[in-house]
Amino acid sequence: MAVLMMTAGRMASAEPVLDSLKIGGQMRYYWIYKPDGTQPDAPLVFVLHGYGNPGKKQTWMNKAAEQHKFALCIPHGWKDPKGEPSWNVGYPFQKGWQVDEVASMEKLARHVQKKYQLSRKNTFMTGMSNGGEMCYLTAYSKQKTFKAVAPVAGLTMEWIYRTMEAPQPMPLFEIHGTADHVSEWNGDLQNQGGWGAYMPVPIAIGYWVAKNKCEQEQTEHIESLNKASGRTIIKHKYTGGPTGCEVWLYEVTNGTHSWFEDDINTGEEIWTFFSHYLE
Repeated sequence: MAVLMMTAGRMASAEPVLDSLKIGGQMRYYWIYKPDGTQPDAPLVFVLHGYGNPGKKQTWMNKAAEQHKFALCIPHGWKDPKGEPSWNVGYPFQKGWQVDEVASMEKLARHVQKKYQLSRKNTFMTGMSNGGEMCYLTAYSKQKTFKAVAPVAGLTMEWIYRTMEAPQPMPLFEIHGTADHVSEWNGDLQNQGGWGAYMPVPIAIGYWVAKNKCEQEQTEHIESLNKASGRTIIKHKYTGGPTGCEVWLYEVTNGTHSWFEDDINTGEEIWTFFSHYLE
């Protein structure tokens, strides 16, 4: 019986492990999840939490990681001037906070790739809300680590849209609810919500459709997994660009501020998108 129990234990999926790395004199904590059966040089996905919510070891990507045998890095945001764990994306109340988040994530990625024998070529980023804003900031930045990004309920800050020019095409996949009153679908250019001015989702996505020179649009309507909700998902897929960088937008009608796991298999959909860019 003891032997059988040990065997069963070895068959069970590995648990996320808490680890850390000192960056710029400050400790960056992160969960690393490397499911049992994950091979050396496996893909790596960064999963960034929302504002004020330090990285939890269970995310919308864990089930997909277990199913497809890729690794997750779930970093904790440092505390901003309000004392909240977050990512520095230039909110008004983050003014003066000297943290280069993109450089920090690149350094952490290189460390995790080496320490855990994960792919340097196949590293991706997804994030929820404030973590979604980090996905956009990363896409607009000069970086060579993250091949594609998938913000969930994320925003393009107006200052990013106005002052930055993405150095290269980037595959991007946004999932966003039309009734999200934290990250408004129609944007908040007057900063009524206090997060700073940000762009309407269709305009933010349109930037990447143009950047990637996508020439074709496919649209599909599907029902929410929760049929009683009455919500539908409009899948916009923009393809046909010369570099192969696609743009996907899942418009969740009447969807609020969430991971949308009641409506779609979020992790599976994001991994399907990322897997198009595996080398």
